[in-house]
Amino acid sequence: MSGERRPLADRPLTEPHPSRLSPEHPDRARILAAHDAALAAGEAGYLDPESGLFVLSAAFLARRGTCCGRGCRHCPYVDDPQSG
Repeated sequence: MSGERRPLADRPLTEPHPSRLSPEHPDRARILAAHDAALAAGEAGYLDPESGLFVLSAAFLARRGTCCGRGCRHCPYVDDPQSG
């Protein structure tokens, strides 16, 4: 997948694919709030409220134009339920 130009998935950048962030994840609301704040501020990402690691935003990943194949939480290219 690395370097391959692909169209964006048919979902808003604010909504990660369920294979990357489950609707049942206990910190989903906090994670999405941090992601939304990064999107609104035009930042490349945010600090994950659970782990403290830096997570790239969907907008940043979309601007790159390609999927890196590393399983990013907010990958805007993932559209297959089997991707993960």
